[in-house]
Amino acid sequence: MAYEDDVRTAVSNYLDAVANGTSADIAALYADDATLEDPVGTEPKVGREAIEKFYSALDAVDNRTELLAAKVSGNTAAFHFRVVTETGDQTITVEPIDVMTFDEQARITSMRAVWSVADMTVADGADLTVTDGK
Repeated sequence: MAYEDDVRTAVSNYLDAVANGTSADIAALYADDATLEDPVGTEPKVGREAIEKFYSALDAVDNRTELLAAKVSGNTAAFHFRVVTETGDQTITVEPIDVMTFDEQARITSMRAVWSVADMTVADGADLTVTDGK
């Protein structure tokens, strides 16, 4: 159970880094040779450098995250969360389900994010028009 507690802590650290950290902070949670597929079906990013580059888009925006549900079994976590991104002109909300695996040090070895554009809600800051991603 101690290892599963470490995995739960790693998930919490990930959500905190997405909300409050930099792309380097997020990438530091990954193993050196980790893979990231976000969303599922896109070309996987391999290695910490590619993963940091992927997350670099978050460096210029404000994010809030909220864990909605999590399941942990062994070295694997599946969790549903909300991320709200403020770009200045828009507020983008998406609720993906991420599936992560972890190594013995609770570093992320793989991440697959299940979501699509249809799952996004966009609110325009100018007129508060809300659209779904359809």
